Amino acid sequence: MPGMTAILSRRRFLLAAAATAAASPAALAAGQAKKRQPYYGAEMVRFNSPERLGTIIVNTGEKALYHIIAPGVAMRYGVAVGKAGFDWAGIAKVGRKVEWPVWTPPRSMIVRKPELAQWAKGMPGGPKNPLGARAIYLFAGGRDTLFRIHGTNEPWSIGSAASSGCIRMLNQEVIELYDQITLGDKVIVI
Repeated sequence: MPGMTAILSRRRFLLAAAATAAASPAALAAGQAKKRQPYYGAEMVRFNSPERLGTIIVNTGEKALYHIIAPGVAMRYGVAVGKAGFDWAGIAKVGRKVEWPVWTPPRSMIVRKPELAQWAKGMPGGPKNPLGARAIYLFAGGRDTLFRIHGTNEPWSIGSAASSGCIRMLNQEVIELYDQITLGDKVIVI
């Protein structure tokens, strides 16, 4: 693929600049941004797996999502995963896809953060919505697992264990993934 290296290099530069500019002041003050490796954006990688094309594999230890796009090849995206006590692993399927989804905090989250009660009936989609630009709903056994792969309005969280169990991606990257997957695609979270 001629020119792909230049495109990826430019994209990595732009994403790194955006992540630095958008870094949480609290995270910077606490020195958290310096502890993690910087994320330079999605990249095509060699990835041998017996899984079918289209399968999504989330490696929570690596804080990476792999989307198998060809035999032995995957797109690798940096993600934020569930913090201790909120992590999830399992096998699911893409059961629903939504652009600019409504976010409704679960009751348990409202108990932990009472200020979220104002959104008990749902926060409309938009830039302030925690689900970001796209949400991919994970189903197992025909039921919603309540876990999602979604965008984020906190780009500095990528590469950390920061969520309440969902897999967060940069908005521009979740849009890319969303456009490439179909309902029923397999998702493995390890």
